[in-house]
Amino acid sequence: MPHEYIPIFIFLAVSAAFPVVTLMAAKLIRPDSPFKEKLLPYECGIDPVTDARGRYTVRFYIVAILFVVFDVETVFLFPWAVRFRALGMFGFIEMLVFLALLVVGYIWAWKKGALEWI
Repeated sequence: MPHEYIPIFIFLAVSAAFPVVTLMAAKLIRPDSPFKEKLLPYECGIDPVTDARGRYTVRFYIVAILFVVFDVETVFLFPWAVRFRALGMFGFIEMLVFLALLVVGYIWAWKKGALEWI
C-alpha cells in the first residue's frame, strides 16, 4: 500500500526543491554590485521626492471590494447563459433573484457614497 504513494512523495519533494534550487542558482549566477543609483526606485527618470509607501484612503479599498463583488457576478452569469435553455424558468427566476440582490447592493453602496471619488 505505501508504494502507491511514492509518486506523490516524489512530486512533493520536487515541488519543494524547485524554488529553492532556482533561487540558489540565481544567487550564484547574477552579479551583485549594488550602488546608490541602482537601489533607487525608478520613476520615469525623476528622483523620488517622497516615500513610495504612501497611505491610501479607505475609499480606495471600498471601491476595490465593490469591483471584486461585481466582477464575481460575471463569473456566475457565464455558466447560466450557457445552460439557459436547460435550466428553464426556474433558472431564469433564480438569476433574477441573484441580479436583484446585486442591484440592491449597488444602490446601497451608491446611497452611502462609496462610489464618489472626491
